Amino acid sequence: MTIQFLGKTLKNHMVLASGVLGNSKEILERVHENGCGLVTMKSIGPAPRDGHKNPTVIDLGQGMINAVGLPSPGYLNMENEWQDLDERDFPLIASVYGGSVKEYQVVAEFVSAKKPDFIEINISCPNSEKHGMIFGINRQSSQDVVSAVKEVINVPLIVKLTPQAPDIGDIAKACEDAGADAICAINTVGPGMVIDIESAMPVLAFKKGGLSGPMIKPIAVRCVFDIYKAVNIPIIGLGGITTGEDAIEIIMAGASLVGIGSAVRYRGIDVFQKVTDEMNAWLSNRNLSIEDIKGAAHKEK
Repeated sequence: MTIQFLGKTLKNHMVLASGVLGNSKEILERVHENGCGLVTMKSIGPAPRDGHKNPTVIDLGQGMINAVGLPSPGYLNMENEWQDLDERDFPLIASVYGGSVKEYQVVAEFVSAKKPDFIEINISCPNSEKHGMIFGINRQSSQDVVSAVKEVINVPLIVKLTPQAPDIGDIAKACEDAGADAICAINTVGPGMVIDIESAMPVLAFKKGGLSGPMIKPIAVRCVFDIYKAVNIPIIGLGGITTGEDAIEIIMAGASLVGIGSAVRYRGIDVFQKVTDEMNAWLSNRNLSIEDIKGAAHKEK
């Protein structure tokens, strides 16, 4: 099931989502060895950031709610990690974020020089220059950050979108027009809140958090479906994918690759191989290939 993705050969269609595991070569290598075709680092920010206080993650049964808060050592404090990763033998996405267009640009330019295979920008962050408005819900602010980053990097650019966008297809098209090479969708859904009724207090220390896991899969599938109609660049479909059948579904919506995050918690680090095997079995039983089913949900009946 090897696949060509933006000029790189991947061993399969599985992608580790950003923020699930750390940035050490050892853990990312282990993910790759357990069946993941493309691994994403934890997001790298412009300055050291501790993230939110515990509790930050709550399991809700059909998914999770989290407010981790994008903890990062800051892009200037990762030399040991980069030195180790320089000797990697697996394809790597470096994820970056910022609070302004300039911060995205500065961090992405620095990270690009470390030679990841791809850079992903998470535009679900608030824009400090626009009174905290989320970059990815506005067409112009999305274009501004994508074009600024594209100017200063020399690797393909993936843009990770938020389902909060009122028209995610339009945002994806704006990113494509600004130079994005691929789209990743979706980030967490929300924010949501869980209250402990005995203490009458929100369970998360930050009170509000993003939803992930199986309960958000229908939203992810719809978003990928809308994006596929709007753009001509590849899509990494992400959000609630836990089984091979889930992966088939989001590929039918239009995804080229399949991202996995919360399912690492539910099914173990070898979930990538399990999902790949389940996909293969489903396809084999029907004498189909990935290309046969990609975007199949868009065909007129």
